[in-house]
Amino acid sequence: MDLSALTGLVEDVIGAQPEPPGLLVLTAGLLALAGVLVDRVWRVSRNAVTIAHEGGHALAALAARRRLEGVRLHVDTSGLTISRGRPTGPGMVATLAAGYITPSLLGLGFAALLAADRITAVLWISAGLLAAMLVMIRNVYGALAVIVTGAVVIGVSWLASADAQAGFAYVFAWFLLLGGIRPIFELQRKRRRRRAPDSDADQLARLTGVPGIGWVGVFALVAVAALLLGARLLLP
Repeated sequence: MDLSALTGLVEDVIGAQPEPPGLLVLTAGLLALAGVLVDRVWRVSRNAVTIAHEGGHALAALAARRRLEGVRLHVDTSGLTISRGRPTGPGMVATLAAGYITPSLLGLGFAALLAADRITAVLWISAGLLAAMLVMIRNVYGALAVIVTGAVVIGVSWLASADAQAGFAYVFAWFLLLGGIRPIFELQRKRRRRRAPDSDADQLARLTGVPGIGWVGVFALVAVAALLLGARLLLP
């Protein structure tokens, strides 16, 4: 690739694209909502939320200068991020706290980009984050889940029409904003039935002295705030 072609590619990625019609934005939101509320669809689509969740743990661990051992994604859409370092302290707290809020914050970031008409940037950033995630995966199913998700994003980026790219980017942003909320309620349901004694919230409770329900409330507050702000950015 010569310099002019590379320059053109960079300009395409960071440049603005035409703003999609309002109907497309609303339709994308409804499709994303169906992907969260319809249980049969959620059992598959939740993998994208899990990838973001575990990616949040991994990024926080690296930021806290912990040694990241790897990430595993499971068929039941659960995940596990393993890092080494001090078992207590701010670094461990940040690592545990990052998971449930990352999908919502990522969705908010994408909403801000889409509000600035950076549709291509959303797709390429998504592909880059998935590529980084693949390097950290340590099991076959996890690698397959990330590869399939990345292939869809790259395929849309390279092959789809401008309208299809816009629709996909908006669905993805809406889905992260909406899909970031449901796992928090699922977490509290499991906690209430005493089926999640080692959840992120309960580990944080043991580290900080703040009750687990308090941490669930923090997760929910961040997710709902991100949804409200993101919707304000996305809606025409």
